[in-house]
Amino acid sequence: MSALVLITGGTGLIGIKTILLALQAGYTVRAAVRTQEKADAVLATPSIKTLNPRSHLTFIIIPDILADNAYDEAVKGVKFIIHLASPVVKGDGFTADQYESELIQPAIKGTMSILTAAQKTPGIQRVVITSSEVAIVPWEEFISKEVDTVFDDTYEIPFPAGPYGNVFEAYSASKVRALVATKQFVRENKLEWDVINIMPSFVIGDNEMNFKAEDVCDGTVAAAFSQVLGRDSGWGPTPSTSVHVRDVAWLHVHSLDPKIEGNQNFLAVSEGERGTVWEEAIEIVKRNFPKAVEKGILPNNKPAQTKRTKVDASRTEKVFGFKFLSYEEQVKSVVEQYLTLLGEEVA
Repeated sequence: MSALVLITGGTGLIGIKTILLALQAGYTVRAAVRTQEKADAVLATPSIKTLNPRSHLTFIIIPDILADNAYDEAVKGVKFIIHLASPVVKGDGFTADQYESELIQPAIKGTMSILTAAQKTPGIQRVVITSSEVAIVPWEEFISKEVDTVFDDTYEIPFPAGPYGNVFEAYSASKVRALVATKQFVRENKLEWDVINIMPSFVIGDNEMNFKAEDVCDGTVAAAFSQVLGRDSGWGPTPSTSVHVRDVAWLHVHSLDPKIEGNQNFLAVSEGERGTVWEEAIEIVKRNFPKAVEKGILPNNKPAQTKRTKVDASRTEKVFGFKFLSYEEQVKSVVEQYLTLLGEEVA
């Protein structure tokens, strides 16, 4: 019988890919979702329908992931946990006095909830958590101040107590503080399992939970794709770090391999120290999708701006024995999905 893995946050950009890759790797998946409608949406995605996992994919409905003991039932009988669920920032939807209560504390509580549930459950071997590069890269250096420092997965930053200048800085602080809380939990408790933190940069790629073309340009994908649609992404000069969604999902699944030593952080950032040059999407699209550009389906005329941020994820490639997909592959996967959903020729 294949090992059972609980996946939280399975209906997001990273989550749906993680479910698929876990099933393809031979795991049995229990996906935690908020509603039955979300479970039905997962089952309706083309890749899952083609795979036809049957009993190898089941769902547990958790309406409120921040409720006390939210995951206690979900973790029963599982061998591994992949914890993807976390508050997501989509614009400045909070006032400054809400950052702590509505963004930071939920991020910390969600992580602690999965860790305490695992602590109470025998048989678990590893918990893999989605963190972020902003958990180890200082906010100012990440978003605005250009420095020559090359940040890697050993870097640690001071506890960001606030106040926070905007919602994205508060989001960054939530990732730092959740990571600090995780390390403290591991240090202070005698655990039968270990933790691996995966730290993605801006995640770019196709999302099978998008069933309409207008939904494709969402979240971090907008940093690359808005310019292709002739729109302003709203990000401003964007740190030069990106990663293909498939690589992030792949890392989560392959982190379950006992050959990968536990209690480590792994950055997920492509393109080496040079980093992503966001405006190169214009040429990538012109080169790979000339007909769609010529027809005006892809205006491809609003170049983004890149802010240099040096991040080194080479140790991740070395430990896992793979190479991150390029920015070109990231952009192509988004455009291909967009054109497919429009019913247009992909060429």
